[in-house]
Amino acid sequence: MATARDLDEQDVLKDFKEEFYMEDGQIYMDGNSLGLMSKRAEAKMLSLVDSWRSYGIDGWTEGDNPWFTLAEEMSSRIAPFVGAKPHEVMVTGSITSNIHQMLSTLFQPTAERSVILVDELNFPSDIYAVESHLRLRGLNPEIAMRKIESRDGYTLELEDILEKLTEDVSIVLLPSVLYRSGQLLAIREITEAAHEKGILVGFDLAHSIGAMPHRLHEDGVDFAVWCHYKYMNSGPGGTGGLYIHERHHQLLPGNAGWFGSDKTKQFDMTHQFSKAEGAGAYQIGTPNIFSMAPLLGSIEVFEEAGISRVREKSLQLTLALRKGLAAGVPELTDVTPEQDEDRGGHIALSHPEAARICKALKAEGVVPDFRAPNIIRLAPVALYTSFEDVERTVKILEMIMNEELYKNYSNERNVVA
Repeated sequence: MATARDLDEQDVLKDFKEEFYMEDGQIYMDGNSLGLMSKRAEAKMLSLVDSWRSYGIDGWTEGDNPWFTLAEEMSSRIAPFVGAKPHEVMVTGSITSNIHQMLSTLFQPTAERSVILVDELNFPSDIYAVESHLRLRGLNPEIAMRKIESRDGYTLELEDILEKLTEDVSIVLLPSVLYRSGQLLAIREITEAAHEKGILVGFDLAHSIGAMPHRLHEDGVDFAVWCHYKYMNSGPGGTGGLYIHERHHQLLPGNAGWFGSDKTKQFDMTHQFSKAEGAGAYQIGTPNIFSMAPLLGSIEVFEEAGISRVREKSLQLTLALRKGLAAGVPELTDVTPEQDEDRGGHIALSHPEAARICKALKAEGVVPDFRAPNIIRLAPVALYTSFEDVERTVKILEMIMNEELYKNYSNERNVVA
């Protein structure tokens, strides 16, 4: 059987590890919360800073990456990673602001259809956005927001999702990958079933973009939102993204803003909104150039690595991790679905002392991700995690549990991760 060293020698992506900044001896397993900085992301950031220094106001139209069309140019390069046409994607906003934009644009409640379907395991911000949007529409979230329940507190059953697609549902908004368990939902099946009942479908790709390929256009998904700061390594608070299927491009943005204008007319300064073609119409304010800049470098890395190869290695890494944990640390309960087609890029482990275990891991040089109340998330990232890193992580966890080193740490939860 191949050893971890053998697998690393055969790894076609191994050289990309040199692209990223990491402390000596550290194993970074928190890519599903914040990816590491790459040298190219840093270089692009400094380049855009320099364009401000060199050009001032003329930076909007001059230099290697003119700011005025930067978002559109980046969007066309992000589109292949989500399986969309270039004009269906826009690098803009954040997950939450983009949810508000998509609901404002697409949610058209009627007496017969006024329900937005979500799930009880979704990230809180998505729920806050839906609740506040319903209130703005004069609807009661306790009635107009319906949640799909989980049977085990970690995952969702496809049949339970499909059962909730009733005639009064207008839109369903779900995560592509559940942040707690790493479950990958059946995007195509859910979308097709919803469309058969006249329901629009949106997905939050926060925990899947950059870890796996997508087929949003082919699958018929109506809209999607995401961040770029996890697996896409765009830096803390980096600009997010949205996708809206071309069938909806005739719609005026629910929240119109200057940068949603037709670029050939944007500086006419008329008070009549001239909508841009495609997803560009759903931008709102002036792009945050320095929040977008690192993504330029990250895109280059992903274009060279290839998202299919990233997914292949990611699955191999998470499989090696879970096998090692099952053999060496059985007291940690693996709550991530078993099959490759049912899981994303991280492994989620349940334990009553999860907070303490995460602190012990950090003290031993492994950076995990804690999610209240009892989840340890480990995300071996294909671009900078080796198979020997995975093997070492398992051994460190085994030592922590066998020697009960976690008891040396407080169970108070950190504010972040």
